[in-house]
Amino acid sequence: MISFLEDVIIDLKKQGLNIPDLTFVLPSKRAGIFLKHTLHKHVEGAFFSPEITSIESFIESLSTLEYISNTELFFEFYEAYLKVTPKEQIEPFDSFYKWAQRLLQDFNEIDRYLVPPDKIFNYLSAIKEIELDHWSLEENQTPYIKNYLDFWSRLGSYYHALTNRLTAKQKGYQGLVYRQAVNNLEHYIATLKGKTIVFVGFNALNKAEELIIQELLQQDLAQIYWDLDQHFFTDTIHDAGHFIRTHTNTWPYFKNNPLNWISNHYSSPKQIQITGVPKNVGQVKYIGTLLDELNLKQGLKNTAVVLGNESLLIPLLNALPKTINGINITMGLPLVQIPLASLFEKLFSIHKSTSKAFYYKDVVAILSHEYIRPLFQKNDTNAADNIIEQIQQNNIISITRDEVTALAPENETILGLLFKPWNETPLVGLQNCKALIQEAKRHLNKNKSKNLLQLEYLYRFNEIFNSLETLIGKHDHIQSTQTLHSMYKELIKQDTLDFQGEPLQGLQIMGMLESRVLDFETVIIASVNEGILPAGKSQNSFIPFDVKIENNLPTYKEKDAVYTYHFYRLLQRAKQVYILYNTEPDVLNGGEKSRFITQLDIEKVHELNVQTVTPVVPPIKEHLIEVAKHQTALSRLKEIAQRGFSPSSLTNYMRNPLDFYAQKILSIKAYDDVEETVAANTLGTVLHNTLEKLYKPFEGAFLSEKMVLDMTSKIDHLVQQEFKELFKKGNTSTGKNLIIFEIAKRYVYNVLKEEIACLKEGHQIKIIAIEQELKTPINVPGLDFPVFLTGKVDRVDEFNGTLRIIDYKSGKVEPGQLKINHWEELTTDYNKYSKPFQLLAYAFMIAAETPFSGPVTAGIISFKNLSKGVMAFQDNKDPLITQATLQAFEEQLNTLILELFDPNIPFKEKPIT
Repeated sequence: MISFLEDVIIDLKKQGLNIPDLTFVLPSKRAGIFLKHTLHKHVEGAFFSPEITSIESFIESLSTLEYISNTELFFEFYEAYLKVTPKEQIEPFDSFYKWAQRLLQDFNEIDRYLVPPDKIFNYLSAIKEIELDHWSLEENQTPYIKNYLDFWSRLGSYYHALTNRLTAKQKGYQGLVYRQAVNNLEHYIATLKGKTIVFVGFNALNKAEELIIQELLQQDLAQIYWDLDQHFFTDTIHDAGHFIRTHTNTWPYFKNNPLNWISNHYSSPKQIQITGVPKNVGQVKYIGTLLDELNLKQGLKNTAVVLGNESLLIPLLNALPKTINGINITMGLPLVQIPLASLFEKLFSIHKSTSKAFYYKDVVAILSHEYIRPLFQKNDTNAADNIIEQIQQNNIISITRDEVTALAPENETILGLLFKPWNETPLVGLQNCKALIQEAKRHLNKNKSKNLLQLEYLYRFNEIFNSLETLIGKHDHIQSTQTLHSMYKELIKQDTLDFQGEPLQGLQIMGMLESRVLDFETVIIASVNEGILPAGKSQNSFIPFDVKIENNLPTYKEKDAVYTYHFYRLLQRAKQVYILYNTEPDVLNGGEKSRFITQLDIEKVHELNVQTVTPVVPPIKEHLIEVAKHQTALSRLKEIAQRGFSPSSLTNYMRNPLDFYAQKILSIKAYDDVEETVAANTLGTVLHNTLEKLYKPFEGAFLSEKMVLDMTSKIDHLVQQEFKELFKKGNTSTGKNLIIFEIAKRYVYNVLKEEIACLKEGHQIKIIAIEQELKTPINVPGLDFPVFLTGKVDRVDEFNGTLRIIDYKSGKVEPGQLKINHWEELTTDYNKYSKPFQLLAYAFMIAAETPFSGPVTAGIISFKNLSKGVMAFQDNKDPLITQATLQAFEEQLNTLILELFDPNIPFKEKPIT
């Protein structure tokens, strides 16, 4: 394949031009590297390299101005804004910043297209007055209407104030530099001596570029080489040829001179495969597989991956096969995607807050960050982990800087850099961030060879903070953390971390704009979806669409035509083309395949191989985990048996033996996170403990109405006390927690209310025991070691002569859940019989201590179903617990214990339903 750049060099040599005397102007700096390589291939012997520059640098050389950075431009614009705007209408920098960026883009377009600024700004002001004529003609206009109309009338003043300020400093934004270059063109031409300017590979040109190039062509000081295929040029409605057709028809130069060149490569045979892949991750995974296949077949010497959505770069790098050696990435990695950015984003977030305390999740996120946590490591302990553990154990939702420091006073320096208030002083914030970078650098330098990338990250962010510090020194407009954060985000959005590689070898990974002028035999284009390629309609401008049309300013139509050209130009000389698009609808990132794909299909120039791929999803079989009962596990079971199996632990085994193994054999505790909202188990414990404290003093006594009424006066205090003990530093004074707190009091009150109602009806209630602890030996046939059953029964009372064993449940329980119809299912069906099992276990233990001498029942009081009263256990509709009932239970209990100790029965996971 002969590339476009090779064609240009060959043609220039045929003309007999001296290459070192030429100046090449290209669309991008990247194309210059490939041009130098092409010169090396086609020019024999040693020679001085010609001047090679990008169009922006070339225009800057014509102008008397230097480009100003975007961030510096905002401050210069604000200074101009302050001079023009009446004091009573001046907005603070924070508010100004939100709309200034859009207006600066309009200034840029107006200048690049050489539109008389006063003409367009006066036009805009008149439009707004017409739109609001019924407001603008009123005698008593509101301040809002007046300010609104004044703003539009001052746009021209803003423009002139800014441009005058910048030109006085010999600086300018892109459009201003371009306008100045046009004004300075005659002087520049006079300085050219024996030089020929060669413009290579251009397509869409703004008005300033057009005038400059046309003038140089007319003066016979330049040549221009276009790269367009005959197919797009002759098709009068094809957007790929829109601009070059326009240039051909409107430039006087082309009335007497040929157009270099119209090629005919697009119609040559090509293998074009269009593949729909679900999701962005699916695309990069597919590209990885495709590259692996191509590498094995033909190598990747002349292969490019072009990312329509440049945010796919990092996922793509992770998806590349290990067999690929040479990779060159022309796109920079935005600093905003670097892991270190998340740390400073979190720091800005907590210091923007006006609260004196930090939200615990923010503190945990910062202390857990990969750059921060190692700074707290000392020997085998990590102070950051200890702080996080203390926050969790004490259920701290909000924590002050002093409270954090008190948890690890030996790390006061680092904690100060992280959490010391910035007090709305941006310079303090910057100094803390820079000091934090130095601390991280010292740590990483201990193993420098393994941390080179992390150190580079630190270096680049240190540069960012130095830039911000310089801006603060020059301007006094950054007066709040919010403004500083805005400037910081602007800088990291613009700045990138450039990759190092061999630009002319191996696989090329690039964005669409980096592909200009370059040709590849194999091209893979990702994210060819509407809204991405092309970008579609977007109106980020103060200038309405019709006004842009009237003044020949570009609209989204021209921008679409630009990307159409780039897309089809990639296809012109390629032999293999792989086009990927996301098949999944996504409002933000597009879902419909691009119109470019539909256009390829309608044109019928090439036969398309269209397919849709989906990830290979193997059938997922449910593999339940089994753990054999090795000797260590059996020994551990014997230890537990000696202490006693609780009913809840046995029902846990019934529910899922693997959970029992994890909790009891391995002693794995559930993760104890900070409880922002009162959890169900916490509420249940509060209710149990409160009722215990209310009823405990009356053990052995018959209840009276007065006793219970006296209890009601203690509810508020006891519930408050329990929440303080269990919810620790959690807040129950507001929000959902306040509701739960009130619910807890209401539940306790309702229990007492039901008690009073029973007593009023004449029932006799004697409290036998409250929260009675029980431990009973079990005679299990076949086991030669002691086994105990242990537990704590919530309440045992005597109701009209009948002994009642009562368990409290904070959840909702229905009477039907307490019936046993099939005893053989008692220890196998957790969902049906876990609650009857617990009640019978309590009854079994109580009977072992004191044999029943009268009728006995067992039941549940459900706080969410108090209207049902004490819901009794029933054996085939019989609520009484007899000796036969206990014997039947003991048989099932023994079966369960024997299974638990059977070495041939593993701990087998059960599917949770």
